[in-house]
Amino acid sequence: MSNSERPDIPVLLDPPLGRPRLKRLRLAFILCGLSLLALVSTAFGMMMAVAADLPELENRSEFQRAQNSVLVDVRGQYLATLAEQGRIIVPTRDITLSMQHAIISIEDERFYQNDGVDLRGIGRALVQDILSGSAAQGGSTITQQFVKNATEAHNRRTLLEKIREAALAYHLTRQWSKQKILTEYLNSIYFGNGAYGIESAARTYFGNAPDHIGCGKTERRCASELQPHESALLAGMVASPSGYDPIVNPEAAKNRRNIVLAKMLEQGYLTQAEYERGVNEPLPSRDVISPPRAQAASKSSAYFATWVRQQVIERYGARDALLGGLRVQTTLDLGMQRRAEDAIKRWLGDPPAGPQAALVAINNSTGEVRAMVGGTDYDEVPFNLATQGQRQPGSAFKPFVLATALQRGISPNSTWVSKRQVIQVPNSTEKFTVNNYDDVYSGVSTLARATTFSDNAVYAQVGIKAGTKRVASTAEQMGIRTPVSSNYAITLGGLEQGVTPLDMAHAYQTFATGGLLVSGSLGSGRKGPVGIRRVTLRDNRDRVRDRNKRVRDRVLPKEVASTTTNILESVIKSGTARVAGLGKVRAWGKTGTTENYGDAWFVGATDKFTVAVWVGYPNELRPMNTEYRGKPVAGGTFPAQIWHDFMVSVIQSEQDRVKRQCARESEQREPDAKPSKKCLEAGLAVDPTAPVPETTTTPATTPDDGEADGEANGGTSRDAGEAQDRDGGTTAPPPPQQASPSEPEAPDAPPAAPAEPADPGGGVTPQP
Repeated sequence: MSNSERPDIPVLLDPPLGRPRLKRLRLAFILCGLSLLALVSTAFGMMMAVAADLPELENRSEFQRAQNSVLVDVRGQYLATLAEQGRIIVPTRDITLSMQHAIISIEDERFYQNDGVDLRGIGRALVQDILSGSAAQGGSTITQQFVKNATEAHNRRTLLEKIREAALAYHLTRQWSKQKILTEYLNSIYFGNGAYGIESAARTYFGNAPDHIGCGKTERRCASELQPHESALLAGMVASPSGYDPIVNPEAAKNRRNIVLAKMLEQGYLTQAEYERGVNEPLPSRDVISPPRAQAASKSSAYFATWVRQQVIERYGARDALLGGLRVQTTLDLGMQRRAEDAIKRWLGDPPAGPQAALVAINNSTGEVRAMVGGTDYDEVPFNLATQGQRQPGSAFKPFVLATALQRGISPNSTWVSKRQVIQVPNSTEKFTVNNYDDVYSGVSTLARATTFSDNAVYAQVGIKAGTKRVASTAEQMGIRTPVSSNYAITLGGLEQGVTPLDMAHAYQTFATGGLLVSGSLGSGRKGPVGIRRVTLRDNRDRVRDRNKRVRDRVLPKEVASTTTNILESVIKSGTARVAGLGKVRAWGKTGTTENYGDAWFVGATDKFTVAVWVGYPNELRPMNTEYRGKPVAGGTFPAQIWHDFMVSVIQSEQDRVKRQCARESEQREPDAKPSKKCLEAGLAVDPTAPVPETTTTPATTPDDGEADGEANGGTSRDAGEAQDRDGGTTAPPPPQQASPSEPEAPDAPPAAPAEPADPGGGVTPQP
């Protein structure tokens, strides 16, 4: 009998199911409601707090609160102010409609419809990002971008900051008109090349154009005269000022401009005829573009200051870089900079009546640029010959051929036939014809001797055997950042695209360091030379934002670099650059002269510095057939002489500094104390009371230069196969052979010195 059938046993019934579930569900609804209420209250409170804290975003007050950032040299001396003229504020009436339409079409096409935050745009950007697998499209409105610029939120891209930014944008649309937001935005954005704000940008890129001559200098505002294609170019640059720079990246800039024009057509801001006319307009030329000048210590140092300024902007954003109160310690030595300027003036004149020069000096162990001459007057010609002037290197390219050949097992003692060459280019009907200077051939020559006297006939054979693609790869790995072609002509330095003095100095520096490519965490571009050492705040120098850290990559075997520099010593001792000799100081280098004497080079080094010197006409490839006292300008003339004078003055200055230090050390040293190693090596410990000449170096504080001594410099032993000396003629070379892509240099004897000007630095004036 079951329990259910027994009347004396109570039956246990299941509890009712509905009531507890209702309680849990009711509790869940209550909790959700309370959470939603709390969330709404929190969001409302945040919005109200943001609204109450809405800052004054007027540009004028923002500019008044800002502090200009400054550059100082490696020893702490003032170099330049980054925000040289600040921002030029213009009202709405001075901004052409085409500029307003261009920026709206590419940055925020629903600008007049959204409330500061475009949910549709955010959704569209999210879909595009998911499809592309990267941040392909941004969803920020113009109002949000303006808030980000004005509140200095470039480097604080947290979720909370983005929410606050959106809230500020939402509230701003309720306090300001759309037109005011757009105007303030155009006055606050960065357009590259130091142009901060739309008026500064219009002056920089179009102020010198024929249609706008005189704007910005009178009551006429350049921003009020912009044509649709000009407005489209500027609007397109906002997303990436350096990536769409019309000089550095003209193809990308033109494509971007045409995209903006297409957007303007699509959105009804342009007619079809205006669009077609706009896409066919040329970009502003290098001669037209005139960036605002950095307030630099000298007209020449402004080129270096502008080069570094762009790096600071790319790292910290335009506002922080220009107006963030930064103190940027650069690598430039103003004392060395003045010596570089003096050496150039001594040979080419002040101002130069003929060709001009560019010079770059790099510290071998650190990769830091110590001097840079990119022109004579930045105000007149802001184009930087040292960093932007891509010219043919001629025979100065041959060390890369030599290094490649050595790596391929070709010995310096290997013999080659030196005669006129007519080489059939594989898979082509083209023939590569090679001539030596003055059609003089040695018959048989070693590779080392061919380097000493720049024998084209030999180098064409060596380069082809080593492999032109390998030669191009060697040059790029060593520091040449422009694309290097692999045609047969590169064996003699005939490239499809030229090289800059900065890259030539950087690549030769790799030889000096024993095959190590030296750059830094604050280096320029892709493993480029270093121009920035330390970034602090002007008001608090102990607060370091960034400090450069040296980076070294092995790109060439040490024995190859050592053999190359040993062979290149003979170029100075007995070859085409005898005027560059420094006596007992070890030096090596290579001359370069292009066809028709359009470019002349000397790139050389000591154990401490590598220096590249280029001489030519900056605006055109113009033959220099008579500029050297009626004779042609070859690499062994002005370039080698400028290099020599500069290095002599630098070495003399260093010796003077050591003398002063040893003299002070001797006065303070105890009688039985030993002199320092530096004083003993310099031979100054015996007679510290010897007269000390006046210094030409920068006085005052001398912070630790951070330069490491004893870096690999390619060794000092001579190679057994070094070329023997030969008599060097002094006659001027005849017109070059037309078929040769580069001409060798005449082995010049030291010429008579020009009239000596007074040494402006008060130091020792070296004799050419």
